Amino acid sequence: MTGSQAQVVFYSLSRKFVQEKKAPPKAQEVIYYSLAIGHHLGVIDCLEAKLRCPLAGFHAWVAQLPAGSIARRKLEGVDRFGEICIDNSHTHLLALALDAAAPKMNAEQQGWSQRLIALLQSIENEPAIYLMVRRHDD
Repeated sequence: MTGSQAQVVFYSLSRKFVQEKKAPPKAQEVIYYSLAIGHHLGVIDCLEAKLRCPLAGFHAWVAQLPAGSIARRKLEGVDRFGEICIDNSHTHLLALALDAAAPKMNAEQQGWSQRLIALLQSIENEPAIYLMVRRHDD
C-alpha cells in the first residue's frame, strides 16, 4: 500500500464558521468542537492542504526524531491509524523535537520541519486551529 504516489498530507483548518468577536464564548466552543470532530463525519471542506510529503520521505523525516520520543510516536501514528490530529496539546513537544533534530536532517527534511513548525505556531496563536495529518496510499 505504499505505491509511488503514496504521500502524507498535513491539512489545516482553513475556515471558521463563527466570527470570534461577535460569537458568545460558549457558541465558539460548540462550533470549534464540531469542526474538530467533523472529519469523522465526512465534513472536510474546512481543511486545506498545507504540507505534502511523499510517504517514503515522511518515514525518513520522522526517523530523524529520537526513537521512542513522544513526538516521534505521535507522527508515527499516521502509519498506525491512517490519520492523526495535531492540536495545541502537541505543538510544543513537536516543535522542540523538530528543531533539535534539524542538524541531522537533509535540506528537504529541514524545509518540511520549518513549514510544520510554522503551522504549529499558528495553532499556538489560535488554539481553535488544528492539523489533520493523513496518509494517502493512491
